[in-house]
Amino acid sequence: MAQAQASSPDANVYFVPHHSRWPILGSVALFVMMSGAGGWLNATSWGRWTFIVGVALLVAVFFGWFGDVIRESVSGKYNRQVDVSFRMGMIWFIFSEVMFFGAFFGALFYARQLSLQWLGGAGDGAMTNALLWDTFTTAWPSNGPGDVGGAYQTVPAWGLPLVNTLILLSSGVTITAAHHALKAGRRTALLVGLGLTVLLGCMFLFFQAEEYVHAYSELNLTLGSGIYGSTFYMLTGFHGAHVTLGTIMLIVIWFRCLKGHFTKDNHFGFEAVAWYWHFVDVVWLMLFVFVYVL
Repeated sequence: MAQAQASSPDANVYFVPHHSRWPILGSVALFVMMSGAGGWLNATSWGRWTFIVGVALLVAVFFGWFGDVIRESVSGKYNRQVDVSFRMGMIWFIFSEVMFFGAFFGALFYARQLSLQWLGGAGDGAMTNALLWDTFTTAWPSNGPGDVGGAYQTVPAWGLPLVNTLILLSSGVTITAAHHALKAGRRTALLVGLGLTVLLGCMFLFFQAEEYVHAYSELNLTLGSGIYGSTFYMLTGFHGAHVTLGTIMLIVIWFRCLKGHFTKDNHFGFEAVAWYWHFVDVVWLMLFVFVYVL
């Protein structure tokens, strides 16, 4: 009886998979990965390879777990209640990502609007400035008191950052066009629009890598370049990681569209990735304004 209920698509029965091994395997993979990361940061002989093994295990868990979810979906085991729970889960996930980047933008604004002013002698920082950093200026970008990391140059906003902004804005248009094509039942337009979005995501990552190489080798802008260098790479680097994840998700969805997994009335898997991609676009616009332009 329990097994029959677990696999029923009835609107009054919520599908719950039985005996899933993925949560415990995912926990093991995360433990191995983070143990390796800790060992690597402390320069142990086993840290790096343990981290790599943990990442490989985690990727394998993702493939297996999401593969099960896809098979459950296409076999008709999910109903409206499950669809609503997926939507709520994606909304909360994106909200958590908003808080994630909010903390990093908060660090940037705190450094620019408060810390620099205090070190420069404003308000309660007058004594600190007089005794420790009497030559410190509050100009931004700053590498902090004592010229941490040496002199550097910033990345010009109207070069590669502008190009990447146009690329991501274009990708928002192509994924929206693909979504409309899916709802209209135009399969070719769907695959073309989604494929273009994947291509634009890859182009963004390529140009960001070019920007990092240029910044390190020619501008002396590194993670050690004081508060500006650390916040620059923290914000743009984590955003790049999110673009990488989003591009992988888009590739998976492209293959699912190719196999006909979605219909015009049942395609939340596509919508979830589109929501995530639009979130990535919005974060980049904020980065472009507050990190590169201002």
